[in-house]
Amino acid sequence: MTKKLITPSERILSGRREFLKRAGLGAGAAAASTLAAPAVLAQGAPIKWRLQSYSGAPLGAHVIKPQIEAFNAAANGEMEIELYYADQLVPTADLFRALQNGTLDAVQSDEATMASPVDISVFGGYFPFATRYSLDVPALFNYYGLNEIWAEAYGEVDNVTWLSSGAWDPLHIFTVDKPIRSLADMKGLRVFGVPTAGKFLSRYGLIPVTIPWDNVEVAMQTGELDGVAWCGFTEAYEVGWADVCNYALTNSVTGAWFGSYFANTASWEKVPPHLQQLFRITIDQSHYYRNVWYWGGEAKLRVEGEKMELTSLPEEEWAQVTKDAEGFWDEVAGSSERAGRVVQAFKDYAANMEKAGYPYR
Repeated sequence: MTKKLITPSERILSGRREFLKRAGLGAGAAAASTLAAPAVLAQGAPIKWRLQSYSGAPLGAHVIKPQIEAFNAAANGEMEIELYYADQLVPTADLFRALQNGTLDAVQSDEATMASPVDISVFGGYFPFATRYSLDVPALFNYYGLNEIWAEAYGEVDNVTWLSSGAWDPLHIFTVDKPIRSLADMKGLRVFGVPTAGKFLSRYGLIPVTIPWDNVEVAMQTGELDGVAWCGFTEAYEVGWADVCNYALTNSVTGAWFGSYFANTASWEKVPPHLQQLFRITIDQSHYYRNVWYWGGEAKLRVEGEKMELTSLPEEEWAQVTKDAEGFWDEVAGSSERAGRVVQAFKDYAANMEKAGYPYR
């Protein structure tokens, strides 16, 4: 019997799924950690929550499902969270309204994608050149004031509580049959993209298109889309887009996506303090897992993944893009006093990282 050959990308993805088990995430790990404790029966009916993520199910298996399974197991019958993926209960663009009116108890998303009505929503998701590495995100929130700014912004919004922000993957452009080797090649390309980065890239002729997440692969196969500007190599391989796309642009407009967890305030206040703390702990556990999963996997898939040809922009054109981002930053900074504070934090952080040098920059 002929042994099936395992491709490099299959080997990488398999190893990364094993990391999911070793990292201690998932219902099995959480349940095992509680076996030695005395059984505690929940008093009355358990608290029930509905949480919807921005992500589709294949990616959600990493960015949200392990956390929810771990929480449900550790909650020991006192609380249960039902998990829904992109567009399953409400369209992704309606996530904020559904959260605010109580249709959903919690949401995992970025502000821009869920149309959050705060003056910092433009920074959620991929803000051009705000980050280079995944660790930039928690560093900005914990050391440069973004925690306080986000809490302040959502403190002005009725019935929505911001809980935590973390990093996801970098932003690359993947195309089906039209390689990008110059800025001119972007002109007219219809791509599934996140709002802020899409707005920035549109100055080079890229056309951001919004459709349901589950429809993206078929839309690329039928020619409705030319590609995606939505994620990094991790997601492209994990969800199957790398099977449809033939080209990957190595130039990354942003090094890490800003994603957050939100709760309906009324729902959050009904949760006892120990379960609130448990939920925060599993959020942090999920942040940690994603940092490692993306950091290690992005590089391996870029180097060893065999499904897409890598292309790059000429150095002088890429220098122009980074220069254009400075004007974009200033434009956004002028939109509100609070937005200006965020942009200043980005500038201060970038300056310190450059001065610190290796391994920071």
